[in-house]
Amino acid sequence: MKKAIVLGATGGTGAAITEELCKRGIETIAFGRSREKLMNLALRIGSPAHLTLSTGDAFKAEDIIAAAKDADVLFHCANVPYHEMVSKLLPLGEAVMEAAEHLNLKVIVIDGIYPYGRSQMNKATEDHPKQPHTRKGKIRLKYEQMLFSDKWDSVQKMIVRLPDYYGPTANQASYLGTTMEAIAAGKTATFIGNMHIPREYIYLPDAAKMIVELADRDHAYGQNWHIPGSGIISGKEIVRIAQQAASGASKPVLPMGRLSLSLIGLFVPVMKEVVEMLYLTEEPFVLSGEKYERLIGPIPATSFQDGISDTIHALQVRA
Repeated sequence: MKKAIVLGATGGTGAAITEELCKRGIETIAFGRSREKLMNLALRIGSPAHLTLSTGDAFKAEDIIAAAKDADVLFHCANVPYHEMVSKLLPLGEAVMEAAEHLNLKVIVIDGIYPYGRSQMNKATEDHPKQPHTRKGKIRLKYEQMLFSDKWDSVQKMIVRLPDYYGPTANQASYLGTTMEAIAAGKTATFIGNMHIPREYIYLPDAAKMIVELADRDHAYGQNWHIPGSGIISGKEIVRIAQQAASGASKPVLPMGRLSLSLIGLFVPVMKEVVEMLYLTEEPFVLSGEKYERLIGPIPATSFQDGISDTIHALQVRA
């Protein structure tokens, strides 16, 4: 990999991957809609000389083509809001694949676990059945089928699947993003889902390291890969560690269940759409990293104590 373009570079995963690429000295194009957000990203990672900023619309193949000159790898981190996923996810993917085919780019698609549906394994391997029962899961499965369809046979691509995540770059698009931001600021926070059932989360800098490693291996393409976290943890324990890191802040953290999310959804459409995914907070889905360890190497696994503390401190500095 000599030069990479990151679509959705100012999002949680996109920013973490951009930073990891820059740390490795790889020439990197950060692509996003907002020039201001791209400039803030560049400042956070020290504005390295091998980082280029490019604004454009990921729904337009021509914008990607214009930005990705001389790149050989494309990290597709761009996403759509929950309440627009059904109508916009497939057109987004088609635009990305059209650009990749035109420029002969390798494509790494960042995705989640929705297409699997309910867990059928203690630790889900990449062979876990895909039996989605939600609208989001079904459209995500169609998305995968489109990516690996004969239409895009000439494009080398892979899908990397992450559980819920946290980290300094995580924003309000993630379940924990708003929780961490509020705790770091000493404000009353909310937590989506059950706070007592342990779940899997991954620290984004760890995820970025694994994803970049995969992108540089020719044999990794044409497959799904799991990017597992360092274990499972309850919301209660996350809040305890976060509040301790935020100098003992103790403002309330309010759990958000089906009823509260439905009510808020009357005014904030994206919250209404979260309701159907709450099963993941009640029936945890844990990813196996066996394939990655066997074929790539050791899995980076920052402890929750260190990862959550570092996240809170980074958010406080940024504020």
